[in-house]
Amino acid sequence: MRFLLDTNVLIPLEDSKVFLEPALASFVHFANEYGHQLAYHPASERDIARDNDTIRQGQTLARLAQYIRLDGTGSCPWNDSQTSENDSADNEILYALHQNAAHFLVTEDIAIHRKARTQKLESLVLTIQEALDILRRLHEKTSVQLPNITDVPLHALTPQLEGPFFDSLREGYNIFNKWFVDKAKGGRRAWACFAEDGALKGLCIYAIQQPEEVAGEGMTLDGPALKLCTFKIGDTDRGQKIGELLLKTSFSYASQNRLGTIFLHVNAIKHPRLIELLEDLGFKAAGQYRSDTILVKEHPVLAPEMPLDPVDYLRRFYPHYQSAPGIRKFIIPIIPAYHEIIFPDYHRKGDHPPIVDMTGGNTAGNAIKLAYLCRAGSNKIRPGDIVAFYRSHDHKEVTTLGVVERVETLSDPEAIVGLVKRRTVYSYDEIATMAQKPTKVILFRVVHHLAKPIRLKHMLQRGILNGHPQSITEITHAKYKKLMDATIA
Repeated sequence: MRFLLDTNVLIPLEDSKVFLEPALASFVHFANEYGHQLAYHPASERDIARDNDTIRQGQTLARLAQYIRLDGTGSCPWNDSQTSENDSADNEILYALHQNAAHFLVTEDIAIHRKARTQKLESLVLTIQEALDILRRLHEKTSVQLPNITDVPLHALTPQLEGPFFDSLREGYNIFNKWFVDKAKGGRRAWACFAEDGALKGLCIYAIQQPEEVAGEGMTLDGPALKLCTFKIGDTDRGQKIGELLLKTSFSYASQNRLGTIFLHVNAIKHPRLIELLEDLGFKAAGQYRSDTILVKEHPVLAPEMPLDPVDYLRRFYPHYQSAPGIRKFIIPIIPAYHEIIFPDYHRKGDHPPIVDMTGGNTAGNAIKLAYLCRAGSNKIRPGDIVAFYRSHDHKEVTTLGVVERVETLSDPEAIVGLVKRRTVYSYDEIATMAQKPTKVILFRVVHHLAKPIRLKHMLQRGILNGHPQSITEITHAKYKKLMDATIA
């Protein structure tokens, strides 16, 4: 793959006086070791040439030769006579990505991340930590194990309160420590993700509030609501799906407690990636409170009747989904090894869970947005279709339901990686091996694991299947209803 490096990534790489962040050093190491290209845009040369330190300027420009210099970039139509030099360079770099000059752009510039959203390029613009995480997922076999979310009393985190994880929260809210202590004494709880050494990687402090004045300006929500009071991912842990896992946990909690609304406050300027994730999972801006955007998600107890595209419906009302007769249903066989990789949190009743909870609380080992790769010849699957994953060979049962977001058939491993991005749990070698023949890439969202998986013999008895599914198999709506009825019988 080719990674386009923004100027703010190039300068610390080439300036010996600048402390090199471990994530950046690791990213470059992975890229070089596994043959990924690192490139820069000519606009970065102009950025560097504006450095008032002429010695450092010359050294940095001279060292750019070790990277690929993009050519043929042409003029950027997003610039005009009123565009500043800095904005002009940013636009040119982003436009090169728009023109397919690289698979991804790596930058720490928040302004570029915001611009990427307006140009619908946000999925291709990565922070250093996100780029590193992609390479680790592709090249480190152990990285497919997704982290674990634990429900803990807030007071259990008091020993870490003065640690670096909370520094940014104190910077934005100078009485944060007092607020934390007050809420801990009041019995507040949080969902947390811990590293092996016990350090915090992610945190969501939550509360049920009714009625809730969400903006401090008289705007209220009907009925009880789940407020995500504090939502933070560690600076070196972004890109590892921890935010997605925390939100998945909040959706499950809201469903179990019949909470019709979930909301939180986010500084959109400082956290554009979080805004992107929240909007993709159904949150909508509902006003401003000081410097924060108030984001609200409808979370109805019962699936609402609404004439929406199935994918749009899923994003808006997840975990509700559409399953009307006009929506096609498929059973997808998956061998046990890949089932365990893609669904690491699934376990049968009575089995030992595959992920050990470090503190004894509830766990959520799986993400929402995933990718499945296969060589199936069927071209019937399309966005909005329901897919039921059948674990073959050992358990021989349907375990998990999902809804398809996108389907492509590709033979270029780098194109596959570019499509699946942070959804992938496959290594680069596995993808390259599969891509020797046309490979079907199915992007989907997990709806839920079945509380009562249905065995093959029961599906045969009920006429859902005629035999062991060897490849992607379409079933009728009537058979799908039999399948779902059997899971609750």
